[in-house]
Amino acid sequence: MKIQIRGVEYSYTVKEGTDSKRIPWLMLHGFTGTKATFSEVTEALVTETIISLDLVGHGETAYHVAEKRYSMEEQILDIALFLEELKLPKVLLLGYSMGGRVALGFAANYPDKVNKLILESSSPGLKTNREQEMRREHDAKLAKSIIKDGLTKFVESWENLPLFATQKKLSTEIKSRIRDERLSQNPIGLAISLEQLGTGSQPSYWQELKQIQFPVYLLIGEADLKFKQLAEEMGTLFPHSKLVEFAGAGHAPHIEQPMLFAKCLQEIADNQL
Repeated sequence: MKIQIRGVEYSYTVKEGTDSKRIPWLMLHGFTGTKATFSEVTEALVTETIISLDLVGHGETAYHVAEKRYSMEEQILDIALFLEELKLPKVLLLGYSMGGRVALGFAANYPDKVNKLILESSSPGLKTNREQEMRREHDAKLAKSIIKDGLTKFVESWENLPLFATQKKLSTEIKSRIRDERLSQNPIGLAISLEQLGTGSQPSYWQELKQIQFPVYLLIGEADLKFKQLAEEMGTLFPHSKLVEFAGAGHAPHIEQPMLFAKCLQEIADNQL
């Protein structure tokens, strides 16, 4: 499905659940992901209505737009208008990695539109200006390399990051599917997304965590030590949060353990977690 939001064409899918009275989900993918990222999980959530959105510069959403439209502020405004167009007053909001940062930014700015916030392997951004500056420099170099060296070389490097080491254990079929999703991207979209929506460019939301009053679930893989530590620190600041750890998983539990991940989401939706 396609929808125009302030002149940008967004692509999204809707999986209708068997119980129309339940609050719908909005799921946001990570960097190099698409609206298909959570497909294996969503199929298992039979009762749930789930909207999956391609963020700007990813999947089938437009990438030839003004660079400022990639920014956190513009992206979360677009999501708010997107929900209004779909006549959805409130959602269960799930974001993975980059999508988790967007989800947190949205929740901080539009708390009335969020029933529960689920952050998978995510962070509130960087705490200091120096950290942000260093990250912007790093991401700018990486963005240039995507354009210069091409998408295939970038994906080969990206999938071999230590962050994704546990995914080496996945089946050939699943690894191929992840790789195809990454290779389906437009290099221009990825490069601008890195520069405009990267961790160094987004606002830091650390100070906003204590203001979020609805339930927050922090989902992390046992082997993802960096994001496990971040989740534990975030958990001390959210007024109402629960940390859920997936044994043996790394940065992407929804890919590495999709059925357990789906079970967790179902329990959240059913108020059993």
